[in-house]
Amino acid sequence: MPPKRAAAAAAPKAAATKKAATATKKITATKQTTATKKTAAATKTSVTKKTTAAAAAAAAAKKTTTAKKAATTKKATVKKADSDKENHADNEDEDIKPKANTKRKRAAEAEDTAVEEEARPKKQPRTIKKAAPRLIPKRKILKKINSAPETVLDVFVFGEGSAGELGLGNMKVDGKKPIDVKRPRLNPNLSSANVVQISCGGMHAIALTKDNKILTWGVNDQGSLGRDTMWEGGLRDVDAEDSDSDDDDDDSGLNPKESTPAEVDMSGVEEDTKFVQVVASDSASFALTEEGKVYGWGTFRANDGILGFSEEIDVQRTPMLLPELKGITQLAAGANHILALDTKGKVQAWGSGQQSQLARRIFEGHMKTSLRPAGIGNLPIRGAKAVKIAAGSYHSFVIDDKGRVFSWGLNSFGETGIPDNAGEDAAVTQRPTFVESLGDYKIQDIAGGGHHSLACTEDGKLLTWGRIDGHQVGLPMSTFNEDNAEFDEHGRARILLKPTVVEKVQDAVSVESGTDNCFAITSDGKAYSWGFSANYQTGLGTDDDVEEPTLIDNTAVRDKKIIWAGAGGQYSILASAQREDADVTMEEA
Repeated sequence: MPPKRAAAAAAPKAAATKKAATATKKITATKQTTATKKTAAATKTSVTKKTTAAAAAAAAAKKTTTAKKAATTKKATVKKADSDKENHADNEDEDIKPKANTKRKRAAEAEDTAVEEEARPKKQPRTIKKAAPRLIPKRKILKKINSAPETVLDVFVFGEGSAGELGLGNMKVDGKKPIDVKRPRLNPNLSSANVVQISCGGMHAIALTKDNKILTWGVNDQGSLGRDTMWEGGLRDVDAEDSDSDDDDDDSGLNPKESTPAEVDMSGVEEDTKFVQVVASDSASFALTEEGKVYGWGTFRANDGILGFSEEIDVQRTPMLLPELKGITQLAAGANHILALDTKGKVQAWGSGQQSQLARRIFEGHMKTSLRPAGIGNLPIRGAKAVKIAAGSYHSFVIDDKGRVFSWGLNSFGETGIPDNAGEDAAVTQRPTFVESLGDYKIQDIAGGGHHSLACTEDGKLLTWGRIDGHQVGLPMSTFNEDNAEFDEHGRARILLKPTVVEKVQDAVSVESGTDNCFAITSDGKAYSWGFSANYQTGLGTDDDVEEPTLIDNTAVRDKKIIWAGAGGQYSILASAQREDADVTMEEA
């Protein structure tokens, strides 16, 4: 019976007799029992047949809902009838009937609950697992494979320095300006910092100290210094000053935070990291750890502007770990590319690859893929193992364990030492190639400049090749002929095609190159310089080109044993062992 009609009939039934009430209860109980049996039968069927079970369970749930509504109506009716029975029925009916009804109602509710539970999907037993102990991440300690230099250096600087690349600060010292330094000058900022290794970039430089600090100075436009160099000062109004007052002013106008060597921001470097080598390119810097990891910062530039530091980052302003590089033992930097040598003698390269300096093809639509370190492939001689790497501005070198040289990259002036296409516009050597013209020598050290190269042998010979017009090769013009050189349309020698011995230097143990100037260091600690000198980068006190290697012999370095030389775009640096380390050799440095 629908609930509304049952409620309307409740009042007349309140005056009904005990017999009518009893009959009503029996009918209701009978219906309830029938519904329960049908539901139970449906439930039993659902256990054996899954498809039928779903329909039966739905029907059972519907019938159960109807039964519950009827039971609710019956409860209201019974309560009203029982209330009347207290006044009109005898004591026996009052004692027996309500108790029986209560039991039946509870039984029916229990049946309904059982049916609903049976119709619900069965849950899988829950398996309680023991919680694993929480591990605190720790820095993985790797095997030490590299060692830092220990010889503390005195550092001498010279060249233009108008961008702070000499590291002399922004003020006069002993009445001397920190720019346009014509001859080597001791840098007190660096010599007092216990520097053990230095590298020169295009317009910035980097140094490693004995107490594991990394110092940088120079231009920071693309984050190459790895630290904040914002300065509230600015350029002076020179036009508003008297013409000769500038000479008396101690302030050079340089940004003191760029022109003074200072420590890079180490906030992104793993705790207890120890560095062993630093290198600088034109707009980036990199540092090698004793465990063979590499950190870097700054950016690389392509022919048309900034290429980026990585595929995701254009300019990285503080040191960042390069996770792809592991087991690295040596780094070398070109203008906009880096080489890395690992413990297995394999070489990886990354940066700008537009001149084939990475030894892999770079497609115009995917330029940024060159920012990911990748191997250069096997050397073309079976069994050759790289032991030393070097880079010119746009070309690269490997020396193997037998003193053989392999090169690749830009070759428009024959700088790779491969004469095949030298002199052609945009000529390149695409893959590592054995330099046959050096095959009769066992090469100890090698360096590359903008468009020229030089090397020294194990027995002290100095060899040069490549571009001639700025006297980069250190040979008199009378040396060149049609057998060893290429001439331009005006009959001027343009390219030295083959590595040629430079007799002016004997017993060379190391070589270094700037963009268009060169250095050779001899076993007795003497430094020779030659090439382009418009900004005094030869250290010889002249802004005229220097045709042949000339001894650097001013007061600052005359009694020093020079063990290292480096050069950037318009400046150069020499280093000697400090007094207590004066007997150190080049290899030890």
